[in-house]
Amino acid sequence: MDGRPPAPPEELAKVYREVAERAARMFGEYAHKHPQLGGAGDELGIGKAYMELYARMFANPAALAANSMNMWLDYAQLWQSSWMKLLGQDSKPVAAPAKGDARFKDDDWSSNFLFDFVKQSYLIASRHIQGAVSNVEGLPEEVQKKVAFFTRQYVDALAPSNFVMTNPQVLRETLASGGQNLVRGLNNLLGDMEKGDGKLRISMTDESAFQLGKNVAGTPGKVVFQTDLMQLIQFQPTTQDVFRRPLLIIPPWINKYYILDLRERNSFIRWALGQGHTVFVVSWVNPDKRLAAKGFEDYMLEGSLVAIDAVCKATGEPQCNVIGYCLGGTLLGCTLAWLAAKGDERVGCATFFVSLLDFSQPGELGVFIDEEQVANLEKKMNERGFLKGSEMASTFNLLRANDLVWSFVINNYLLGKDPFPFDLLYWNSDSTRMPAKMHSFYLRNMYLKNLLGVPGGIKLAGVPIDLSKVKLPAYFISTVEDHIAPWKTTYKGAKYLGGPVRFVLGGSGHIAGIVNPPAAKKYHYWTNESMPATAEQWFKGAEQHPGSWWEDWQGWMEAHNAGDKVPAREPGDGALKALEDAPGSYAMLRL
Repeated sequence: MDGRPPAPPEELAKVYREVAERAARMFGEYAHKHPQLGGAGDELGIGKAYMELYARMFANPAALAANSMNMWLDYAQLWQSSWMKLLGQDSKPVAAPAKGDARFKDDDWSSNFLFDFVKQSYLIASRHIQGAVSNVEGLPEEVQKKVAFFTRQYVDALAPSNFVMTNPQVLRETLASGGQNLVRGLNNLLGDMEKGDGKLRISMTDESAFQLGKNVAGTPGKVVFQTDLMQLIQFQPTTQDVFRRPLLIIPPWINKYYILDLRERNSFIRWALGQGHTVFVVSWVNPDKRLAAKGFEDYMLEGSLVAIDAVCKATGEPQCNVIGYCLGGTLLGCTLAWLAAKGDERVGCATFFVSLLDFSQPGELGVFIDEEQVANLEKKMNERGFLKGSEMASTFNLLRANDLVWSFVINNYLLGKDPFPFDLLYWNSDSTRMPAKMHSFYLRNMYLKNLLGVPGGIKLAGVPIDLSKVKLPAYFISTVEDHIAPWKTTYKGAKYLGGPVRFVLGGSGHIAGIVNPPAAKKYHYWTNESMPATAEQWFKGAEQHPGSWWEDWQGWMEAHNAGDKVPAREPGDGALKALEDAPGSYAMLRL
């Protein structure tokens, strides 16, 4: 079809033989390692949720009949529209993909009569199936969210783009290559299952294209301090003078710190150095069962608090500024409340990147967090002492399955292509574990009970945590499409603090909206000089600005640093000596 000659029969035979031998070897090894392959039960509570859904559905046959009739009418309209199109007449589509839906971007989905019909048939079915589930009356809210989420997963899995014969791009490639793409795809599939020890671990990027300390996490620096839970990295300055107050970054321990130091062009750390900050970052350990008993308060005592101590000691300054990213921001909120209770003023101002302090509406992550699921997860974690990084990664991937699962199924397995080198996805695949005790505390006290916003609701190292006692200036950046820390919930959490707060809303999502350098000229952000009672009121009075929020943050930081400058500080020249080069041994450990 595209002029390529078919492969010689002997070459195809060799490829098929290699794939068959690899498959037999892999499945044999897996069977040997896993002799007991019993069912895991309904740990997510999906079956129970759907039983309740069906009971409510069948209790209202009129609504079922109305939904069926509406779907039949849409199909009748599609049939009529398709015939008009086939006869050369203009006809509007009955169902169109949502804006940004990349599954149907190939021209044949619109120009080819058959594929257009398949696409619209699927979209009609998808709309009515999800509508029928979401409109059932009388379901508890948590059940409603669960069935809506997993119905979407089911509908997404059945998209015609995910199958050879109903994806025009895959079909063209299959015909053109004589099916070699499917053989290569099978080989890729087997490779991913080998990598996952029998479980599918989809390759999202060419991991061999990246090397920590070289083309990712390459900003020069030194590890100047460490505990069992973290290493503290101080980065090489890039300006002659720096702000007197140093800057400490506390990233989440769900992933590695270098999301803020990917490549030179999109590194927040490198950019902050260029703005005159002395930058330190916490690099969390990738824990194993030896650290199973480390709790949330240990992450504060041996993480954020000692990092603040170390930064002040290394620079000789009485105060530092601190950034917390995601879960690191939750820890930062706890740390600031702990310091406030002690009358400790070593933090000058604080910044929260997409951080939850309130957990009343945690978004779709809440689907995975209820008493039954947390109890099952605790049982697993207590057996091995930690939560596997791959389990957390799978959960996050499901939140955006079309982008982070099915697009790679099509590219890697149906088209038989190798994944493209992408720094952000390399970081995303660099999963980390979490200690059992810490994660159990976090899930129960934050997500299940939402106690962080309650004055004295939790105690850490004997101190009741009260966010309202945090009086220092705070900057909150959230993103409009965040599926992990929904911005309206982060806004509610920002209101818990007792000091002046600047809330800014960026474009895009949890990662791309934060890693958004000004030079990229992408997205936009909203600001509002006031903090009204609700997020809706804030947005109604907000002003939109083009570009990156980084520059707005820098302006805010300059105002709170009062322009006080000192000569640049070299890592290891202060009271803390260099232990090793950045990114450090904790970050270099890759599972």
